[in-house]
Amino acid sequence: MKATRTRRARSLLAVPALAAAAALVLAGCGSRAGDSAEPTESGAAASESCIDTSGDTIKLGFLNSLTGGMAISEQTVSNVLHMAADEINADGGILGKQIEYVQEDGATDWPTFAEKTEKLLTQDCVAAIFGGWTSSSRKAVKPVVEENKGLFFYPVQYEGLESSPNIYYTGATTNQQIIPAMDYLAAQGVKTLFLAGSDYVFPRTANAIIKLYAAELGIEIVGEEYVPLDKDDWTTQVSKIVAADPDFVFNTINGSSNVGFIKAYYDAGLTPETTPIISVSIAEEEAPAMGHEVTGNYASWNYFQSLGTPNNPGFIERWQAYPDSSGVTSDPMEAAYISLYLYKALAEAAGSFDVDEINAAAAEGGITVDAPEGVVTLDGENHHISKPGNIGRINADNQFDIVWSSDGFIDPDPYLEGYDWFPADVRDALVAAAG
Repeated sequence: MKATRTRRARSLLAVPALAAAAALVLAGCGSRAGDSAEPTESGAAASESCIDTSGDTIKLGFLNSLTGGMAISEQTVSNVLHMAADEINADGGILGKQIEYVQEDGATDWPTFAEKTEKLLTQDCVAAIFGGWTSSSRKAVKPVVEENKGLFFYPVQYEGLESSPNIYYTGATTNQQIIPAMDYLAAQGVKTLFLAGSDYVFPRTANAIIKLYAAELGIEIVGEEYVPLDKDDWTTQVSKIVAADPDFVFNTINGSSNVGFIKAYYDAGLTPETTPIISVSIAEEEAPAMGHEVTGNYASWNYFQSLGTPNNPGFIERWQAYPDSSGVTSDPMEAAYISLYLYKALAEAAGSFDVDEINAAAAEGGITVDAPEGVVTLDGENHHISKPGNIGRINADNQFDIVWSSDGFIDPDPYLEGYDWFPADVRDALVAAAG
C-alpha cells in the first residue's frame, strides 16, 4: 500500500507568538514526580547482554501495568501480547526458537517500570521488552534499555519528539493521530476548543503542539486544564468547560481518570450534542468502562474494530476466542500485537537476536507487517511505522462508526519536520521540556 504524508504547507507563525508558546510549554512541562527517570550519563558504556540463544527458546519480556490506574487499559495489552506469542510459537517461533515470555507488572509507577526493565534485561536476560502505555513509563524505560543495550517495543500513541536506537514505536506519533484530529475539527468548522488532559508529559507536550497548530488553523483555545493521572475528580475543571462553552473538547486524559472526567462532564449537563469530545485515549476497551454511555463523542485512532481491512475479521475472531480476551479489539492492543510480529520480522531479516544486527536490518528498509490495520512499513531511521488515520464516532454499542479516514498510510514524522508551522526552535524547546 502506498504511503503518503498528511501535511499542510503553511507560513510560519509570528516569531513573538512562537516565543511565548515555547515559554508556556517550558513552564507547564516542568519537572514533576514520576515524569521520567534520570538520563543515562553521556558516554556511559552499554552493559553487555546476557541473552542466551543456545537453546530452543528465546526469552522476551512483557511489561504492563496490571495494577493501579492504568490497569484499565494495559491488562488487555498484556493479554494480546500473550496471544501473539502463542500464535508465533504455533507457527514455528522466531528463527526456529519458541518464545518464553516473562510477564512483569509496572504497577502504574514509573520507577517500577525502570526497575522491572533492568531486571528483565540483566537477570531474566530477555532479548526484547514489550509494553508500557504512558509516556512517563516509556521515559523511565528508555535510559535503562539504552544503558543495557536492550530493545523496547512501545505500542501506544504518544506526543512524538523522540527516537532511540533501542526503542521501536508501533503506536501513532503526533502527525498520525493528533494532526489528523485537528484537521478533521477544522474541516467541521470548529472555531473554539478546550483542552483537558492528565498532568504528565504526553498531554502537556501534545497540547503544546495542538495550541501551535490551532493558531495556524484559526481555532481559538478557550481553556486548558489538567488533573494528575491518579486523580479522578474533574468537577472544578469541567465547570470551566461549561463557562467557556467551546465547540469541542480535546481529551488527552489517560487511564481511570477518564471515568471521573466523563462523570463530571455529564453531571455538569454537557452532552455530545452541545459540547462533543474528541479523545486520543478512549477506545473500544475503555468506552463501556466509563460508567456512563458516551455515544456521540469522538476518538482519533489508527485502528478501530469496525475497520474493514482484509486481516481484521480474522484478528477479531482469534481475539474473541482467546481465553483472556476482553471481547473487543482496540488500537493500543492491536499496536501491541503488531509489535511482536515486527520483532519477529526484524530478527528474521537480521538472522539474529543481536540488537546491532536487528537495527542494521531495520536501516536497510523493507520491513513490513501485514497487520489488522493494513500493511505497515517500518521507517528504519526513526523506528516508527506508517499508519492510517481514522476518526470514529462512538455508537450505542460502544463501537466506533468511522467518519473520516486518511487517503493512504501516513509516514511517521515524530519531530514534525515536514510542517512549516512547527519551527526548529520550538521543537528544540519542547524536546528539552519533555525530557
